[in-house]
Amino acid sequence: MMAKQILALIVLGCFAMIARAQSIKGIVVNERNQPLEAAYVYNLNSETHAHSSENGVFVITESKLGDSLRVGLLGYKTQMIKVLLRDDLQIVLQEKAFQLDEMVIEEELNTVSTISRLDLNITPVNSSQEVLRKVPGLIIGQHAGGGKAEQIFLRGFDVDHGTDVTIGVDGMPVNMVSHAHGQGYSDLHFVIPETVNKIDFGKGAYYASEGDFNTAGYVNFKTKDYLKESQISFSAGQFNTLRTVGLFNLLDNIKNQNAYVAMEYIATDGPFDSPQNFNRLNLFGKYVVYTPENDKLTLTASHFTSRWDASGQIPQREVDNGNIARFGAIDDTEGGETERTNFNVTYDTYISDDTKLSANAFYSHYDFELYSNFTFFLEDPVNGDQIKQKENRQIFGANTLLSYTSILGETELRLTTGLGLRHDMVDDVELSRTLNRTETLENIQLGDINQTNIDAFVNAEFEFGDFKIAPALRLDYFKFMYNDQLQTNYETQSKTKTILSPKLNVFYNAADNLQLYLKSGLGFHSNDARVVVANEGEAILPRSYGADFGSVWKPFPKLVVNSALWYLFLEQEFVYVGDAGIVEPSGKTRRYGVDLGLRYQLNDWLFLDTDATYTNARSIEDPDGQNYIPLAPDFTLTGGLSINDFDGFSGGLRFRYLDDRPANADNSIVAEGYFVTDFNINYKLKNITLGLAVENLFDVDWNETQFATESRLQNEAQSVEEIHFTPGTPFFIKGSITYNF
Repeated sequence: MMAKQILALIVLGCFAMIARAQSIKGIVVNERNQPLEAAYVYNLNSETHAHSSENGVFVITESKLGDSLRVGLLGYKTQMIKVLLRDDLQIVLQEKAFQLDEMVIEEELNTVSTISRLDLNITPVNSSQEVLRKVPGLIIGQHAGGGKAEQIFLRGFDVDHGTDVTIGVDGMPVNMVSHAHGQGYSDLHFVIPETVNKIDFGKGAYYASEGDFNTAGYVNFKTKDYLKESQISFSAGQFNTLRTVGLFNLLDNIKNQNAYVAMEYIATDGPFDSPQNFNRLNLFGKYVVYTPENDKLTLTASHFTSRWDASGQIPQREVDNGNIARFGAIDDTEGGETERTNFNVTYDTYISDDTKLSANAFYSHYDFELYSNFTFFLEDPVNGDQIKQKENRQIFGANTLLSYTSILGETELRLTTGLGLRHDMVDDVELSRTLNRTETLENIQLGDINQTNIDAFVNAEFEFGDFKIAPALRLDYFKFMYNDQLQTNYETQSKTKTILSPKLNVFYNAADNLQLYLKSGLGFHSNDARVVVANEGEAILPRSYGADFGSVWKPFPKLVVNSALWYLFLEQEFVYVGDAGIVEPSGKTRRYGVDLGLRYQLNDWLFLDTDATYTNARSIEDPDGQNYIPLAPDFTLTGGLSINDFDGFSGGLRFRYLDDRPANADNSIVAEGYFVTDFNINYKLKNITLGLAVENLFDVDWNETQFATESRLQNEAQSVEEIHFTPGTPFFIKGSITYNF
């Protein structure tokens, strides 16, 4: 009984300390009266601090009337104000040029997001590929005529199309579970790059809010809430390439409301001997409204459709013997079409001064049809080995996030809890042998998938002076169901699985401009539902175990250096080959490596950036020399020199390097690396901007994607295993004109 009384007194004491803490509430906006997120608010009297939320609101504890506040955000002028009101305090920050020497690491809510915001501001993007390349250390490759999702490389992973990287947009998932082509397939082409406002990313599986596929890392994109001005852009280049974009502000000068629409059309034949006939149409609309209480309601809708032909991956032997050119084809009837429609509603509100709620609900409809031929005449010497992968999918989902902040004695506590639901209904998931994209020869797989993922997590952040300790726990529940249409009797095969993923992150602000951190956690990626039910529930959710020890450091005012030593163990690499409809276990793997990145501002308008990653990736259960992980890169390097608004000029020189890497387990077949340089320059004259862009400036021969594949040509008696590749873009020049109004 005495123990219960003591516990009650402790709890009452904590609440008493919280109740005594005085607080000031306000909102940070820009000159357009638009809320600013992640502004740093510091009380010079009590030395407490806070950051503004997505709707610009901040609540700073241990503050009273008459205190002085310093409010700052990189890219805006710092404001000093005296508090005269306890509530309804509005602070307006004026926009200015980015100055890296003004960045104070310990004041940043998220240094990674700050660096990505700097990168987006200095080197804007104008393609969905460039959007992904904004993630330091992430390399991508396109190998299907421009319409297929990119192949992703990160931290020694050939992620394929997204198996080990979680990707999201505005709270909607991009990764497709149990996809017809491959687990985690992530097609980001529905995003119009000019609408992207923020890129949030993290490497490793250390984040409680990220679940399925978060082993190598995660990438979340956030679109703009408003347009500074409307824009029409047109560009044209070699290979019958054109792109036109329009962004139109619908509610100019209407207080507390924003609305705009965006449209994009792209067409190109590509450099290939057989025209790729690629085209894509994107439509996007967004409406944002703020209530008098600064609650935020956001409605978004988007639609994209795309179709293309492709020359596919070609065998090196046919190029070497001169039978085809580098941009030729063995089977040029490959290609496909896809479309996606999204609806998303988001709501952000403060339930009380110390409790914030964010929630969203979404619906997506998705169609996919892809024709490929990787082995030519290996399986069928008469008709060839063309396959069709097809599906029709609906996704329903919702997420809620509750953030609570308080002071426990001298310790600041931020508690974040979340609950999420995702349900996929996939009809007619098909893998078939086809002829000339018109005739189905044989159904290999055909069925319907229902898959549900319910998640819950809690993350606590305790601040002890310069230390922040953040333990977290995530729970995921999965229900897999599959109906095989090729079976005579109707049967629903089903399995369920629950997984618990603990995380622990520690941060130490060693100085104003030096932060050290140790991140650790367990992650996982799910397997295809067809594999789950076929394997009687074995290896449904293979785990990853990882740790990072790193730093963010400003050794000089205009230089930021981020570095990390890391290790990652994975219980199972990948088990389902969608192109063949077979299970192919690969066993346990381990990776370790080092990341190094820097951002350096040479003067007001000239910026240098580079990111390097070295990785050692091996299979654990295979003998030395037979334990290479196919296509896992061991060294990547990206970077460039950028000009930002120098007498109307902007642009830059960008490079990316991918080292030679093993294409098979014994490294007897090597995928050749490459070094590619791109260049762009723009000149702004009043409301008109003229641009010139060159891809592959030095016209190097490079292979964008490569695979060790066993294939047989129609005139060959025996099959051959060797490199099959998709050639990278040669020297490619395009010009653009943009009108802002």
